[in-house]
Amino acid sequence: MNKAELVAAVAEKTNSTKKDAEASINAFLETVEKALKKGEKVQLIGFGTFETKSRKARQGRNPRKPDEIIDIPASKAPTFKAGKALKDAIND
Repeated sequence: MNKAELVAAVAEKTNSTKKDAEASINAFLETVEKALKKGEKVQLIGFGTFETKSRKARQGRNPRKPDEIIDIPASKAPTFKAGKALKDAIND
């Protein structure tokens, strides 16, 4: 399912317009993004948790030139951990 299909499904489920559904989805995504940028965790009970994990700086190899060693800077990566209710719903 892509974003357009998600918007259509939410609009149908909530009996609203696609424009309103898209605005709601965009607001949700922006809010989660801002929280993650601040280092906060977004926890939706029964669905899952969005958070960031820190990756340390490290060295790696250039895939185009395997003999060349490159420095990979430290970074933050967003992660999602599914909640128990979501896992159970999928496995039923």
